[in-house]
Amino acid sequence: MIGVFGGNDDFVDVLKDMVAEKTIGSHSIAVKHISMGDDLTRCHIVFFRASERKNMHVALAALDRSNVLLVGEDSAFFRDGGMINLVLDKGKIQFEISHDALDRSNIHFGSKFLSLAKADYGSSDQRAEGPRQLRVKIPPEYPAIARQMKLKGAVQIEALVQRDGTVKEVKVLGGHPLLADAVARAVKQWKYEPAAKDSTEIVKYSFGPDF
Repeated sequence: MIGVFGGNDDFVDVLKDMVAEKTIGSHSIAVKHISMGDDLTRCHIVFFRASERKNMHVALAALDRSNVLLVGEDSAFFRDGGMINLVLDKGKIQFEISHDALDRSNIHFGSKFLSLAKADYGSSDQRAEGPRQLRVKIPPEYPAIARQMKLKGAVQIEALVQRDGTVKEVKVLGGHPLLADAVARAVKQWKYEPAAKDSTEIVKYSFGPDF
């Protein structure tokens, strides 16, 4: 069930036509126009239209930790607890993600999907520590051999970030070599906010029980 919160019926009708006769496994896909007062927890995905900004905060608060995927199209969507935000960039629709909101609802995506995000707002225990803000974060790929060995644990990386925000080099400070290598390769692709000079950032990443 995809719920559309706000907007007009025209958009809902177009979405219904798009998913008509499509299935996920053995389940058909349904689209429903919803509003304040409806039981949003009956949906698997809720798309919040930007026109409903004044009611968005209340609706999102009611869905906190509900295992419902929350998608929006508003600049304030993450501040209110949204998970995926659609943005228009050079005429193309792209998306940003919030790991904080996804983690609270125990919703997980594969690294290939996450790598497509325009921006990744990581959870507090997995973002870089330091004066520079992280703009683009490529999630580490959990190595197949590490999965077979059931390796878990934390990795700590030191990243030398250039003035333009790109990562010049990385140094492993701690963690299992297999996990550290995966994090190091990912961090090399990260992008920070530009700054007046190069900086050293400390990155901590934990491979927990969900990997």
